[in-house]
Amino acid sequence: MFRIGFGFDSHSFEEGKPLMLGGVLVDFPKGLKGHSDGDVLLHALTDALLSAVGEEDIGQLFSDKDPRWKNAPSSLFLKSALERVAKKGYRILNVDCTILADEPKVAPIKEKIIKNLSSLLGVEPSQVSVKGKTKEGFCKEDGIACFCIVLLGKI
Repeated sequence: MFRIGFGFDSHSFEEGKPLMLGGVLVDFPKGLKGHSDGDVLLHALTDALLSAVGEEDIGQLFSDKDPRWKNAPSSLFLKSALERVAKKGYRILNVDCTILADEPKVAPIKEKIIKNLSSLLGVEPSQVSVKGKTKEGFCKEDGIACFCIVLLGKI
């Protein structure tokens, strides 16, 4: 049996905060606003995993009203989602993520993000796809959005 999950997240830029994408610290002068570290890729991926197994979403499980999650690394949320996936008897078959941003450019950091994601997820790098797309004038907000889809298989 297979399960598909979809996740989305977006944050605007914030001065003086480090930029995290896929658990990777990116050399960029601005980070992303958010109660946690603002990692849009890990947030979207977490929601995709939770969605695939019919769980509550990241906002319900890790409320931005809860001080425990202030500046928390998003890898904590991902780890919780992975535990829920395993508990329901599923494993990741593949992950596909699209980062929507005019800056920073994704191509120079893509392989580093894939390597980190494969490590966090416990899968081979060939099971992880990361793409960068520019907004092409679509959204005037200065920030980053990310879409992720996951395919799970029953263990």
